[in-house]
Amino acid sequence: MPNGLDGLTGSCVQIPCSFDIPDQHKDQFNSTIRITGMWIKENPYFGLHPDSVIFNSSETVNRYQGKITGNMSQKSCTTVFFNVTTSYTNKYFFRIERQPFLATDIEKSVYIGVRDLPSSPIITVSGEVKEGTPVSLNCSAVAPCPEHPPELTWTLPTQFTTKNQLLENPDQTKSVISMVTFTPSYLHHEKNITCTAVYPVGTSNKTAEHNMMLNVSFSPKDTSASISPADPVLVGSCVNLTCSSTANPPVTTFTWFQISGGNLTQVASGLSYTLNVTVGDGGLYFCEARNCHGCGKSKEVWLTIKGKTGTSGTINSPVGTVCTNQATAGEEPEEPAEDQPEEIHYGDIDFSKLRPKETPAAAQDRVQGQESEYAEVNVTRRGDQETPLNNLDGLYAQVD
Repeated sequence: MPNGLDGLTGSCVQIPCSFDIPDQHKDQFNSTIRITGMWIKENPYFGLHPDSVIFNSSETVNRYQGKITGNMSQKSCTTVFFNVTTSYTNKYFFRIERQPFLATDIEKSVYIGVRDLPSSPIITVSGEVKEGTPVSLNCSAVAPCPEHPPELTWTLPTQFTTKNQLLENPDQTKSVISMVTFTPSYLHHEKNITCTAVYPVGTSNKTAEHNMMLNVSFSPKDTSASISPADPVLVGSCVNLTCSSTANPPVTTFTWFQISGGNLTQVASGLSYTLNVTVGDGGLYFCEARNCHGCGKSKEVWLTIKGKTGTSGTINSPVGTVCTNQATAGEEPEEPAEDQPEEIHYGDIDFSKLRPKETPAAAQDRVQGQESEYAEVNVTRRGDQETPLNNLDGLYAQVD
């Protein structure tokens, strides 16, 4: 007999059972004569506990409603109990009576556990669940009452085919097996699948289910590159490029490439790539993400340098920290001269040498009523006729 069985309230329980006769007693056993089979509950020594005999095949009325379905003359004692209840939960021993041979195997018993709700089915996976490769999943549910086996159904996030059958286990108990075959996609990763077992009990059903999350292996998908800052940048400033991707197992290698002047160049590796911008850094960039199943390539993004031609593409929001601008004074290119604002210089100018020599009387008058005047003097260049102030543009001068 099996060591244990699960029963469902209101249903039946089938106990696989067979026996043999020890060599020293085989001459006492005559298989041509009707053999009586008995089931004893909890204690095999029923002489002191006659109520422990719950079934006797030679009796028409028993405490348990049941039937020995096995051929006793062929040493099969398989038995079915009907309409079981939770009070049936216990261990049971089997006894044979055929005069003069009377024997109980006290070293072997079967434990029957009866519950109001069925036990959950079990889902098993055959091999790795990999994107694009057909895979099979098995769902197994016990069938304690083979006359009314459970019906198994699947819930999956994709189309599938199923095959159901009733199988005998090594201990001769019965189970219903349902096999489902489908081709997984990376979109099925971490999606739930469900196997549901529906047990018919009388005029109603009892249901149990098993949920499992799919673990689908796939190459990198949804690979994207972002650049920060996204606006055109000056030479000498610092930009950060970041790659993102979804993969199972996770990405092991990120590689960065630049397309400039029609040439493709590998420039860095790693999730992020930071650079101090030079004139030659402008152009298109993309990243590749790789794991053991393959690689995924991002769309190109533009790194545009101010003052250079180029069009910025649409990119995602940057991820990570943008490094501090490391440019120093003088590194930024000068703007064209015509775009520079006019500069104003201040200076002290002595115009005394440009005036006629004054008389002593005039000098005395000047000292007594001296005051300062400020005038704006614009000096221009006219070919070779330069004034002594030819290096000053827009002068404010103190005039005596």
